[in-house]
Amino acid sequence: MFLGVIPIVVFGGGFLPTVLAVIIGSALGAAAVGILSTWGPRFGVPQLVQSRGAFGYLGNFLPAGLNALTAGIGWFAVNTISGTFALSTLTHLPFQVALVLIVLLQVFVAFIGHNFIHQFEKVAFPYLAVVFTIATVVILVQSNPSVGFNAKAPVAFGGPLAAFILSMFISFAYAAGWAPYSMDYARYLPPAVRSRSVFWAAMLGVFLPCAILEIGGAGLATVVGTAWGPTDSPTDQLVKPLPGILAGLTLLGIALGAVSANVLNIYSGAMSFLALGVRVGSLRRQRGLVAVLFGVIGYVVARAGEVDAGHSYENFLLLIGYWITPFLGVILADYWLRHGRFDEREFFNRRRNSIAGVVAMAAGIVVSIPFWNQSLWHGPVVDALPQLGDLSFVVGFVVAAGVYYALAGKSATEAAAAAATA
Repeated sequence: MFLGVIPIVVFGGGFLPTVLAVIIGSALGAAAVGILSTWGPRFGVPQLVQSRGAFGYLGNFLPAGLNALTAGIGWFAVNTISGTFALSTLTHLPFQVALVLIVLLQVFVAFIGHNFIHQFEKVAFPYLAVVFTIATVVILVQSNPSVGFNAKAPVAFGGPLAAFILSMFISFAYAAGWAPYSMDYARYLPPAVRSRSVFWAAMLGVFLPCAILEIGGAGLATVVGTAWGPTDSPTDQLVKPLPGILAGLTLLGIALGAVSANVLNIYSGAMSFLALGVRVGSLRRQRGLVAVLFGVIGYVVARAGEVDAGHSYENFLLLIGYWITPFLGVILADYWLRHGRFDEREFFNRRRNSIAGVVAMAAGIVVSIPFWNQSLWHGPVVDALPQLGDLSFVVGFVVAAGVYYALAGKSATEAAAAAATA
């Protein structure tokens, strides 16, 4: 929900343009997750193992390493902060104590493994769906849809168009942030399942909660009496328009939602880490050790992000978008060139290496740098044309896909032909 607050409070966007932007961005990101999820039942491997088809065994260290960092540490810290704020507001515990409790619960669930995660998510889902839907409706009733562009917002220098594009990008980045995990759970579905069913289940499963809660967040930013300074707790603002019982249930839902999201992040981050080829005992032991490691590091990062969480969250969403969109460009181009035909043995062939995927992804990242627009770096294109906001997600995807097509077009089609006859 807090993602929906950022476009209005930080970028200065109007309510209605922000609603449109988060719907478009969430739909695009969710579509990427849906497409990749359809590959899971077909190949039966995690996403960052399937990507070896485009990157080769050693080249795959690039996306696997980045995903291990963003999933196991970055997303862990971001979601942990939101859960900690909620638990602290609900129980009046000090932030540091609430943080330890949230971290321990998340690592415990992820440590146990896939089957327990599924059972945990089954229990959490209906509660989260009902509570957040009711809270969103109550907030929207008290919101002010007539709020327009605010030129005095901290990052409003690009005008209404820049606010719209930035809003669309961060909502896309949030939804697409699940793309590197897409196959991790869909791979357990039977191979005969219909791809269309998998796509819509995964796509809507990402799109609906993202769009609804982000719209609710945009509404919350317009509610009279809320305050959004660097030291203001976002969950303290959330409960202001909610009646007492619903406020408590919503805060509990945020804490539970943070745990639900992060057990997936830790688990898939661990899978990405293991895709780097590191082996320490059995798979179960490796997963557990990596979950604990990410929990410790994520705790330290979350502790550092307690103050001015809004800007930290904005920067993080933009940063993950900078590498995920070129990654998507590479693997989608590879799949298209092969017409979906892979010899699955190549996913595990340590001698199969290609520079095409790495070069294409790196090119997508490098060429997009002039378009970056965040507090850590303003590219020259942004300085010259601030009204464009941040178009790096478009540039990175197109460049990466184009470079991969140029470098690997022939080899990919040949590999597809060989796989068809294998």
